[in-house]
Amino acid sequence: MHKIFSFIMIFVGLQVCTAQQLNCEIIVNAEQTGQNNLSVFKTLERSLTEFVNQTTWTERKFQPHERINCSMFITITSFEGENFNGTIQVQSSRPVYGSSMITPVFNFNDEQFSFAYREYQPLDYSQNTYTSNLVSVISFYIYTILGMDADTFALNGGTTYYEEANRIVTNAQQGNYRGWKGSDGQRSRFRLITDLLANTFAEYRSALYDYHRLGLDVMHEDILAGKTQIAEALNDLEVMNNRRNNSLLLRTFFDSKADEISSIYSGGPAFGDTAGLVETLNNIAPRYARNWRNIR
Repeated sequence: MHKIFSFIMIFVGLQVCTAQQLNCEIIVNAEQTGQNNLSVFKTLERSLTEFVNQTTWTERKFQPHERINCSMFITITSFEGENFNGTIQVQSSRPVYGSSMITPVFNFNDEQFSFAYREYQPLDYSQNTYTSNLVSVISFYIYTILGMDADTFALNGGTTYYEEANRIVTNAQQGNYRGWKGSDGQRSRFRLITDLLANTFAEYRSALYDYHRLGLDVMHEDILAGKTQIAEALNDLEVMNNRRNNSLLLRTFFDSKADEISSIYSGGPAFGDTAGLVETLNNIAPRYARNWRNIR
């Protein structure tokens, strides 16, 4: 009987293990409100952590080492009763094959984050039902993270996840919160997912694959080959930039990658066309010119 019970517990443990797709750290900072010691903020942080890490977001089974590392830093700037205003900084990363290196994939600051929350209220995601703006925003970024991670491993591998994020955008528009409509500016959730799915910005997604899978992931065997492939990915982004200058996706890419690119090309072995690479980078990401000066 004891052996049967042990087998059941191991089986259940494996099921839970493979159901989890994310290792997500969530922090709720309410210092700006002057009331950061209120229990509601810790309850919110704990509830969101459980919601994100314990929900099964996709039918794909993840092994423990395949779980996506990500974080959400929520800053509450004001609140009244059950209504909260603030920002959410979302980041994700993935390991580089054959090394101990972790590479950033997504880094996005959303300043259009408002929601209603009652302490201890359940948080549940339903594919076809709008439940709350809080659940919609968090779920939107989960599927965006899943999509971008998949794009780094397979060409256009994240499409299914982006389509789910787009479904969330459509459903959430009934809540009348900012960030879900085309009229909400150039850094909205609407703009982010619309651009990810648009052919106009197809090079962004192919660059994610070329940069990570064909570039970083081969550097443990051939550093120069990896550098060459990353440079080609950056050239593709220049093609995209020539078509649509200073796009949200391009800014999002370099918010994640500027420091890493500078580090990759500041050491040996020497890359063939360093001058051309620096010219490309200064053309498509001039705000990071200080980083590009380190390339040699």
